[in-house]
Amino acid sequence: MTADTDNSQSDGRAETLVAAYERAGYRRLMPPILQPAEPFLDLSGEDIRKRIYLTADADGRELCLRPDLTIPVSRDYLASPEAGTPQGFCYWGPVYRDRGALPAEMMQAGIESFGRPDIAAADAEMLALGLDAVVHYGIASPEIRIGDVGLFTALIAALDLAPAWKRRLVKNFNRKTSLAHDLDVLTLGGTAKHPEYQGVLAALAGSDPKAARALVTDLLSIAGISTVGGRTVGEIAERFLEQSALGAATTLPRETRTLIEKFLAVSGDPDEAAAELRALAASAGLKLDPALDLFESRTGFLAARGLDIGRIRFSTAFGRGLDYYTGFVFELHDPAAPPNGPLVAGGRYDELLTRLGAKTPIAAVGFAVWIERVASCGGLA
Repeated sequence: MTADTDNSQSDGRAETLVAAYERAGYRRLMPPILQPAEPFLDLSGEDIRKRIYLTADADGRELCLRPDLTIPVSRDYLASPEAGTPQGFCYWGPVYRDRGALPAEMMQAGIESFGRPDIAAADAEMLALGLDAVVHYGIASPEIRIGDVGLFTALIAALDLAPAWKRRLVKNFNRKTSLAHDLDVLTLGGTAKHPEYQGVLAALAGSDPKAARALVTDLLSIAGISTVGGRTVGEIAERFLEQSALGAATTLPRETRTLIEKFLAVSGDPDEAAAELRALAASAGLKLDPALDLFESRTGFLAARGLDIGRIRFSTAFGRGLDYYTGFVFELHDPAAPPNGPLVAGGRYDELLTRLGAKTPIAAVGFAVWIERVASCGGLA
């Protein structure tokens, strides 16, 4: 079989998959390949920032080859007359990331679902449709890994910590080295970064946020700084002021750090994990009921779809490495293949559309299918 025949067979299988999504009620959408770079640089985290392909238009505005399709589909939805209403979209097309010796262009299919109020049911539907995709490619029993960023967020919200530290810990949930460093700083006392700036940071701590931001922005502009690493002057100012707030924070009691570490060590199937988390919350006197109720409701919807809950590997420490995930996250892997990244991956990102300009919060959940990976594992490459 020639390479052209292989590609044709793989493309035909992907087309059949997306056609099935259309029959399930998801409208096909394909945003432009060239996208504004700012949303990706602001929202996707360092993983994307280091591998994005950047260019600029005649007016100097930064553009990029889309590294994924979640943000472009979200932007198109927000620009449509249906913005704010429940809508579902499917897609199939190329995305571009620097992967070293591997090809930069990859084919990606997937679904994005916006505005559904039935959060647990929508989460379960995404995982079920993702499983359908790998079965479509002949992988009968993929490894299912799930997590829930919302559980960690609920834990941190219940702790007696300075607001800046709460934001920092949640933000660094997907960066294990940074999270461990943050816990060290909090436990041992001291400041997070840049000790040489502590006089300035101390002076800014507790000042009016708008005035402090304006002052730092003006100083950076006077110094001739416009962007650093893709960040604007305003974003640099925000980071500097965050350091001010972090430097003023109190230390973290060791028993609180121990509680966080115990929480992050919970794993097993979802039913086992829920029981362990409820016991941990009760022993610590923490109110995590809403987050745990949602978690258990999602498990119920998965079971109602016929999924064997015992097959699922849940971990409180599991995340997806992208800043915009806020709740349920999952990955599907082929246990018979060498590690090469997930076959299917996705989750919930309820805050993303607000950060992209929506005036009110809009629930959002979705997933992507890495076509070359599933085709290879399914024997089609």
